[in-house]
Amino acid sequence: MRRVGPRGSSLVLGLAGVLTLLLVLEVVPRLGIVDRAYLPPASEMLVALSERVQTGEFWVALGQTLTTWVTGLAISMVAGLVLGVLIGTVPILREITASTIEFLRPVPSVALIPVAVLVLGTGMGSTLLLVVYAAFWQVLLQVLAGVQDVDPVASDTARSYRFGTVTRLRTLVWPTTLPYVMTGLRLSASVALILTVTGELLIGTPGIGTLVAVAQSSGAIASMYALVIVTGLLGVLVNLLARALESRALFWHPSVRGEVAA
Repeated sequence: MRRVGPRGSSLVLGLAGVLTLLLVLEVVPRLGIVDRAYLPPASEMLVALSERVQTGEFWVALGQTLTTWVTGLAISMVAGLVLGVLIGTVPILREITASTIEFLRPVPSVALIPVAVLVLGTGMGSTLLLVVYAAFWQVLLQVLAGVQDVDPVASDTARSYRFGTVTRLRTLVWPTTLPYVMTGLRLSASVALILTVTGELLIGTPGIGTLVAVAQSSGAIASMYALVIVTGLLGVLVNLLARALESRALFWHPSVRGEVAA
């Protein structure tokens, strides 16, 4: 009898969890535990979802959401990587910016909505500002931690051999920082998606979030939940994509090699 491996077992358990959740969502409203006006059965949500995906409006909104997400994530990654390496490798910059970073980092992006709308209006730019602001810190802090994690003995050796700046960054700083960069990518990808949908909901930027708000205000509750399911599926796909990129980029790293061996 063939045994199921760890990955296969995780997949089976994950599917069992999803089916259990769908069953609960189907039974609870039908038993009257929760008013169907506020939480329709899962079957109605899935029917509404099948109807939604057959409309052009849905795919246009999905494309707008993904465009905002990808743009914001790309800007965050480039800015966080460049500034992180620059600040991390220049001690005086790290000291000068430390208090500023600690002050700005905890500020929630949602608090910037009035400023974003006032300056940029209700278009894509406002939501993009929220996305970049939130995702940027995830990358910057990880890169700073990676640069600080460079082996001091290796750093002294590179200095004694008079490595140039480019050579030192390529052969010493980058290999040490890359695992942190990939962690930053994984975290910022999820945060960017959350802020993209949040901005669409609260600001009215075109996208899936706007469709959710319209469905809620028009009383199409089943359709609203169907769109919420779409955002959840997007989150799962984003996480899987980020992990796949991480595994490919870090194929040489002991943590990834250990997972492959297992």
